[in-house]
Amino acid sequence: MDLFTLEHVSKRYGDTVALAPVDLTVTEGRSLGIIGESGSGKTTLTRLMLGLSVPSSGTVRYLDQPVVPGRYGPSRLRREVQLVLQDPFASLNPRMTIGQIIAEPLRLLHVPGNRRELVRRAMKEVELDPAWASRYPHQLSGGQRQRVAIARAIAPNPRVLIADEPVSALDVSVRVTILALLRSLKERIGLTLVVVSHDLGIVQHLCEETMVLVSGRCVERGTTDQILHRPVHPATRELIAAVPSLPL
Repeated sequence: MDLFTLEHVSKRYGDTVALAPVDLTVTEGRSLGIIGESGSGKTTLTRLMLGLSVPSSGTVRYLDQPVVPGRYGPSRLRREVQLVLQDPFASLNPRMTIGQIIAEPLRLLHVPGNRRELVRRAMKEVELDPAWASRYPHQLSGGQRQRVAIARAIAPNPRVLIADEPVSALDVSVRVTILALLRSLKERIGLTLVVVSHDLGIVQHLCEETMVLVSGRCVERGTTDQILHRPVHPATRELIAAVPSLPL
């Protein structure tokens, strides 16, 4: 089943083309990597998918329903599609405990069930001790904070997880454990993954399909194996050459 369908979607800011017309489908249970350097259009594309921005042309659909900011976007989409950002320290409220942080989307999205138990379950899914629910973000390491961010995202039981540079702010050794966690979550709870990164090494270990963006244009798309071992576009070959292999 196709969850997201984007048809001829583009985004302009005045005379600047942030995203040239692109077609994209995200299939349930699959994992897609969106690769490109800074300014390539990755964030613009995911903002359109999340209903946070209106396309200049084309249509964005989720489960065959138009994603319209202010209507379909911020309601059902907010529960079924969750986001994990790059910097866990910046994305977590320092005045809230870990338990409060994970419970916040449950409250805002009116998720039924015992919130304390849902928080406990989410913490166990990301391999955090539920007893830490009373701690604050500054009391945790960078990797532990990113696990909190992931727990917050999966607590409402979403269908899609969009991970925007999920490990780029972490030490290499910690990256390995977070990538392993994301792979495990995909398999255990049936997540559909969309991974945004400039690092092909990250996508190699998480995604079955890869799209390469350059200056707002999709220059190549295929299976990750094909992109990595039989790249067609020169920009893809440059990305491959520039990124060292991630030790896993």
